Amino acid sequence: MADDKGIQHEHGGDCESTAPLLLAPHEPYRISAAIFPFLFPALGGLLYGYDIGATSGATISLKSSTFSGTTWYNLSSLQTGLVVSGSLYGALIGSILAFNIADFLGRRRELILSSVSYLIGALLTAVAPNFPIMVVGRFLYGIGIGLAMHAAPMYIAETAPSQIRGMLISLKEFFIVLGMLLGYIAGSLLVEVVSGWRYMYATSTPLCLIMGLGMCWLPSSPRWLLLCAIQGKGNLMESKENATRCLCRLRGQASPDLVSGQVNLILDELAYIDQDRQAGFSEIFQGKCLKAMIIGCGLVFFQQVTGQPSVLYYAATILQSAGFSGASDATRVSVLLGLLKLIMTGVAVLVVDKLGRRPLLIGGVSGIAVSLFLLSSYYTLLKDAPYVAVIALLLYVGCYQLSFGPIGWLMISEVFPLRLRGRGLSIAVLVNFASNALVTFAFSPLEDLIGTGILFSGFGVIALASLVFIFCIVPETKGLTLEEIEASL
Repeated sequence: MADDKGIQHEHGGDCESTAPLLLAPHEPYRISAAIFPFLFPALGGLLYGYDIGATSGATISLKSSTFSGTTWYNLSSLQTGLVVSGSLYGALIGSILAFNIADFLGRRRELILSSVSYLIGALLTAVAPNFPIMVVGRFLYGIGIGLAMHAAPMYIAETAPSQIRGMLISLKEFFIVLGMLLGYIAGSLLVEVVSGWRYMYATSTPLCLIMGLGMCWLPSSPRWLLLCAIQGKGNLMESKENATRCLCRLRGQASPDLVSGQVNLILDELAYIDQDRQAGFSEIFQGKCLKAMIIGCGLVFFQQVTGQPSVLYYAATILQSAGFSGASDATRVSVLLGLLKLIMTGVAVLVVDKLGRRPLLIGGVSGIAVSLFLLSSYYTLLKDAPYVAVIALLLYVGCYQLSFGPIGWLMISEVFPLRLRGRGLSIAVLVNFASNALVTFAFSPLEDLIGTGILFSGFGVIALASLVFIFCIVPETKGLTLEEIEASL
């Protein structure tokens, strides 16, 4: 192995030596050992989803003169916006923080920091004696979201066996949707309880503690340990031994000999693809990282600007127009859609490593485009046919959860080179939250300016553009190790 490594160093600068090093196609692992390295990071996604769901009920409770339990319940539209979007602003800050601290802290410690931010934010929000303290709590919780949504897919991607990596990262999206559903349920149960909004936010604190303690117990990412060693941040032999121990735990193998070969292969690949220098900012926009940036940021940008926040905003109105008895109750509508999202995400989780990423994206986004044009036709031509809007709504939600929902987060965790993964993924997460904010804030003014029907047509055209982007730019990564994906770029 040492001789092979020397050959790779010797020819590292040879422009003709471009063939990727292929790692073992099947990594030995035990399912039982893969559960916790997925579960504890995925709780960061569940807490993100829970906040989305709970906040819809919490704002109703907070603004109620009967059930608020405060003297400052008469909130202005700006103050309501800060409650609803405070965590989004915090997530933007968290994404910027992640750019600067991710590679220094590592994936595991970043997730521990995220759990602390989640916990303090949830407690401050729940016990807030006044509105400013509540907003501070929302911001801190949001910082936890930004850090978790950056570090969780990286940690899962770098520690999961390649055979089930797609399933596990997609399952993180399942946890986000599950969190939303739990938040909606908590909102519907507590919305008519005095100070119910405090209980809604406080309910998340045990999960914050479990996430933090779980991440303290889990090992560091072996790939991050080896990268640090190659970049001169530690002794190579000690880091190699530490990475071998970590990988033994992650794969459930009793003997280090069974995984030391894989550690050597990762080291060889890191040396082959020139990871021994620390990444500079300009490198993020050069070569294969630029290609990864276009793929990752393009996917999360289209994930939001195809109208996802806006379509869900209209869900209650659409179902009410169709005559559903529970449609006037926003919390019941939310639970119904949450169940559909959960089921369709579960389908994506089951098939992503069998069908691949591209087929799910192409099929799902095609359905999104059709549903958006159907919604547009309802608001312009078919106002007497509300069933068209209902079909379009359900088609949109289902197709989104088959494609952009889970696959967007999966792809950004896979395509970035290891040396630039921390910073590259932080930019992709920042683009995600910024695009969400853009669509959320621009929707109402655009609706007033051009009308709902034309606006949904515009989203449909963007969906078609995203389909072209996926077809021409996005690669298939099914079954490949992270090192093989990097080499292929």
